Amino acid sequence: MLQSIHVKNIALIDDVEIELDKGLHILSGETGAGKSIIIDAVNFTLGKRMPKDVVREDADYALCELVFTVETPEQEEILRKLELPEEDGLIVMQRKITNGRGICRVNGENVSAGALRELAGVLIDIHGQHEHQSLLYEKKHREILDAYCGAPCEELLKELRTAYQTYTEQKHAYEEAQEHSANREHELELAQFEEQEISEAHVTPGEDEQLEADYRKMLHARKIAEAVQTVHFSTGYESGESAGSAIGRGVSELRSVEEYDPALSDLVETLTQIDDLLNDFNRSLADYEKELYFEEQEFTQTEERLNLLNRLKSKYGGSLEAVLAYHKDLLANIEKLNDYDVYIANLQKDLAESERKCRTLCEEISSIRKREALLLAEELKKGLIDLNFLDARFEVRVEEDPEKITPDGFDQVSFLISTNPGEKVKPLVNVASGGELSRIMLALKAVLSKKDNVSTLIFDEIDTGISGVTAGKVSEKLSDLSTEHQVICVTHLPQIASMADVHYEIRKSVTDGRTVTEVKRLTGNERERELARMLSGAQLTDAVMQNAREMLKQAERYKNR
Repeated sequence: MLQSIHVKNIALIDDVEIELDKGLHILSGETGAGKSIIIDAVNFTLGKRMPKDVVREDADYALCELVFTVETPEQEEILRKLELPEEDGLIVMQRKITNGRGICRVNGENVSAGALRELAGVLIDIHGQHEHQSLLYEKKHREILDAYCGAPCEELLKELRTAYQTYTEQKHAYEEAQEHSANREHELELAQFEEQEISEAHVTPGEDEQLEADYRKMLHARKIAEAVQTVHFSTGYESGESAGSAIGRGVSELRSVEEYDPALSDLVETLTQIDDLLNDFNRSLADYEKELYFEEQEFTQTEERLNLLNRLKSKYGGSLEAVLAYHKDLLANIEKLNDYDVYIANLQKDLAESERKCRTLCEEISSIRKREALLLAEELKKGLIDLNFLDARFEVRVEEDPEKITPDGFDQVSFLISTNPGEKVKPLVNVASGGELSRIMLALKAVLSKKDNVSTLIFDEIDTGISGVTAGKVSEKLSDLSTEHQVICVTHLPQIASMADVHYEIRKSVTDGRTVTEVKRLTGNERERELARMLSGAQLTDAVMQNAREMLKQAERYKNR
């Protein structure tokens, strides 16, 4: 159940908080006072988009907060699924816009707008001002019937959508294979040529990197040799001016005087180690110098091999690993092309199996829809009679078209109605007026509310196109609905407002030169005056006031009964 609505800095609303209870809540007021802004703000909190200029002109941010009590296992389950904390049996949903950016929170945790919408699905159902017009579209009829069918149909539809995805993928693969069949010989020849080209190269992973290093060394061998020879000469022992000869003489000199001072022993040892290291360095340098010499043929072979590998990389993927992966795919493709008839036959078999599974699921869904359609039609007929359709006949028609399998089944669902004795049932689009559509939608909401376990229902001007006795019947239906659900209704009709368990007046006022929307909870005489205003406008005569009082008494008698 929705416990409170807090709206701040949205359009004309400065800061409004509405406390809610059980029963029927009425929001009334002059046109343009801001009634629908409150409903829009609730929708905004539940994840729907709002205009960019939603933030009040003189404010830095817009905020709407809804507080719900957790009442059903479904609500607890969705909190667990979204990994959201529960705070003392409450769900606090908040959405804030600052500098054009929105932040969504549930019980203090940041969530996505999608998570808000998912949570809203088990908390509240909102009927917008023109939603009844959706009854003119047959797609909506199927959605309504599926909602009435409940979990058995929902689970089968989930399974069907998964199966249909597989079916479409396999159908695409089969059709593509048939298109390629005509070019199979050419494709096979090309694949065999490419496979042979890669096979004959005997590619080894990492080989190109080693060849690059060898080629670079060979290409600059002369320059390297000159540098090595220079270093070998300057650090060796062949010349009296070289480092090796100088260090050798140093070792001999120190050893000749070592016996006169023991402290020289460490220095002799250090210089001897340097002499040994330099000697080792020169031997290694000599060995390296020998390796620099290679035959011209070896250079040519390295260059040709490197060119071959680079050409393969350029053609088949950019790296030797990619070339080898491409070769593996070629082998699989050649095998497939050699046995293409078997390949197509297997695709056709898989496709037939997928189609059979989809068709079986469609048949099961259709069977449920047909069974539940009879029950829905009967319940709707009763509901329509309660809403002043005196001789209404209603039919939910489910027609199969096995040639048109879709992710939603192969049924076409349509609502048909007859509102006059002796007339055949006809599609809603050909019969129902705006006022009749709004009553049919209300009857549907009343029926579906028994199935979906949603605690709170909001109707934004469900009274479109109705008046008189019919308005009274609609008010009674809303009152009946509020015995098992919390109902919030925006209305201009006094008949509906008179049924309120809680009545709020929405009005505009000017404070410090600013227009603001205010919300006031009405009691006693205030309710009488608001009903009188709704009955006659500005002229609140004694007769009008008496009429308002009588309307409240009649409503109270109906609710007590």
